[in-house]
Amino acid sequence: MRLYQKDNRASHWVNRMLAAALMNLIMLISVPMLMPADGWCDSPISDASQECLACHVTATPTIVEDWKKSRHAATTPSQGMSKQALESRVSATKVPEDLLNVVVGCAECHTLNTSQHKDVFVHNEKKTHLTVTPRDCSTCHPTEAEQYEKNLMAFAHTNLAGNKLYGQLMTAINGTVRFDGQKTSITPPNEKTESESCFSCHGTKLEIKGLKKRDTDYGEMEFVEMSGYPNQGVGRINPDGSRGSCSSCHSRHQFSIKLARQPYTCSQCHKGPDVPAYKIYSVSKHGNIFSSMSKEWNLDTVPWTAGKDFTSPTCATCHVSLVVDSEGKVISKRTHQMSDRLPWRLLGLIYAHAHPKSPDTSIIQGKDGLPLPTTLDGKPLSEFLISSDEQKTRKIAMQGICRTCHSEGWVNGHWERLENTIKTSNEMTLTSTEMLSKAWKEKLANPDNIFDEGIEKQWIEQWLFFANSTRLASAMMGTDYGVFDNGRWAMTKNIQDMLDRINFLRSVQKKEK
Repeated sequence: MRLYQKDNRASHWVNRMLAAALMNLIMLISVPMLMPADGWCDSPISDASQECLACHVTATPTIVEDWKKSRHAATTPSQGMSKQALESRVSATKVPEDLLNVVVGCAECHTLNTSQHKDVFVHNEKKTHLTVTPRDCSTCHPTEAEQYEKNLMAFAHTNLAGNKLYGQLMTAINGTVRFDGQKTSITPPNEKTESESCFSCHGTKLEIKGLKKRDTDYGEMEFVEMSGYPNQGVGRINPDGSRGSCSSCHSRHQFSIKLARQPYTCSQCHKGPDVPAYKIYSVSKHGNIFSSMSKEWNLDTVPWTAGKDFTSPTCATCHVSLVVDSEGKVISKRTHQMSDRLPWRLLGLIYAHAHPKSPDTSIIQGKDGLPLPTTLDGKPLSEFLISSDEQKTRKIAMQGICRTCHSEGWVNGHWERLENTIKTSNEMTLTSTEMLSKAWKEKLANPDNIFDEGIEKQWIEQWLFFANSTRLASAMMGTDYGVFDNGRWAMTKNIQDMLDRINFLRSVQKKEK
């Protein structure tokens, strides 16, 4: 039933009163169904969240049902903080008194820190914000939020948008190409295209456009409008100034650790030919065990016991999770920095190199004028990268996880092969770079934009697709991806194709003279 009549000012106020009465009636009917009596929750829900639920149980019932399955809906912060250190999922030692003894409901997240949010609007007479950010989540999870801020993922938007060279690459990928009968031209992508392509994973910048009124079943209501929305990218720039979105991995509104520990979650952004981690994991021995046996695993428990709760690593095992052995000894501490077990940066850049010191790689500037951590001929910019000692520390941390199941000889042999693959794949990329440089020198291609011509696109594929696949296949034991499926075969063939193109361009150039 539509209570609000748009063109009748008098009936508007009457209908607003009727709508308010209806909302109160819904609350009286609905709230008892949401209370502990139905067995899903033994902890109190705040009055503010009960007021939200009273309407949203009918307005967005799926969201409410999803939240009801969450640990947030059944546990108060005080209960979470009472756990032993290794069992705790809450890193805070103190939370605001009004949040301490109620479950984490709608109001506890969407009305928190309103003074810091630019996306605040008045909803049902309460200041509310649409986005829930890592800064909001840090009320109960400060350690995790602090660690994440040191993570490359947190700066994924900044590192892409703040790098002019990457901007050229995004235009070459996402722009609209037109043909005039002789040559092509490209128009840069608009905000909507970028938001659903590169920035879908890297994160958009959420900027407030204003408030907009909508006609709803409860009358006319005002909501905030933002550019860059919707988005759950890992490096999203939020209206409170924070970076990232916890729901990238802990999808709302269950925010499940079980979901975050499964490789399907990572595959959202790590599946394409540029970052084929999920595909490689799927065909690896580890992925085979996960696919065959994970129904018998306990993916929700904390701490996570190797051999008992799971029998093969997932992405989270190696990069994030708190893992213990059967005697409770810590194998790896929980971290949301993700890179602190990674000595090498294997993908996304022209050459594999030591990990950057700062998660903000937009600060990198080489002597050749390129905003890259290596020169085009592969020399690392050491002042921006972690030291060999730090690489060794991170390598030891990752190898500690490997040794949970594997012998010393197995682990050492695996890492020797990986480091050899890093060396040889970088050499293959260098060969393609030397060929491209020769094409530029002979004026067979124009270096003003290094991503837009045919031979330049072949060069991009050499490192962005083929070298990445080869290295990740070595790191994750996904053999065929390192050989025939975008691996060594593709690198070798691509070099020959580049040479054939150079020779063809030379013949055309000779005829034109």
